[in-house]
Amino acid sequence: MIYLMSDTHGDIARLRTGAVRRLHKGDTLIVLGDFGFIWDGSKKEKQVLQWLAHRRYQLLFLDGSHENFDLLEKYPHVPFAGDIAQQLGPRMYRLERGAVYTLEGHSVFTFGGGESIDRESRQEKVSWWRQELPTQEDFQRADASLAKLDNRVDAILTHDGPTRLISFLQLNRDSVLYEENALEKYLDGVMHRAKYGRWCFGRYHLDQPMGGSAAAVYRKLIPLFPKDKGAKPVSKSGKSPAKG
Repeated sequence: MIYLMSDTHGDIARLRTGAVRRLHKGDTLIVLGDFGFIWDGSKKEKQVLQWLAHRRYQLLFLDGSHENFDLLEKYPHVPFAGDIAQQLGPRMYRLERGAVYTLEGHSVFTFGGGESIDRESRQEKVSWWRQELPTQEDFQRADASLAKLDNRVDAILTHDGPTRLISFLQLNRDSVLYEENALEKYLDGVMHRAKYGRWCFGRYHLDQPMGGSAAAVYRKLIPLFPKDKGAKPVSKSGKSPAKG
């Protein structure tokens, strides 16, 4: 089964406790950005990465806005699930922007990145990196990946979300101060032209389902494809809901 959570920000407790502990061999956990476990290159951090890379389940993640992109870029790009990903360990990969992977028979389009709204209080190359926002090459790669499938995929996974989904969350955004960035504009276009069964995104530290096709993801561990055989949504407490 494929499960989602988001915005771990290097908090190892999120992956040592609760429902994550019950993932099995053959399961996949995808963190939808702000992974945060590659941040300072310290000895302690390397030990944590070794522990993560040897979980019995497969661990995948998108990049978010709070990542050390200089360290991330040192990992090799390798073939993975029908596209290219960065390999950090035996069962641990960063899913790239604009790629389409085949995971458990499903086509999954991924696009990480986001804009730090607090970047003015951060220090470049220490707590903020310009690579948080995509390049035109990223957008072109994404267009080409979707075009190969006639803009049809089973799921879209992003860190930020298109404006339509963000607005659904009724976030407090001052129209004078807030300006839609290039990534959100691009995702608006993807939402308009693509045919997909599911769109899940992180960033906003909210667990919010939006009907059957979309969801904001944070702490709750949820199945990407709830209708797959054996999929069980997991409650906030980490326990599967009781059967009626």
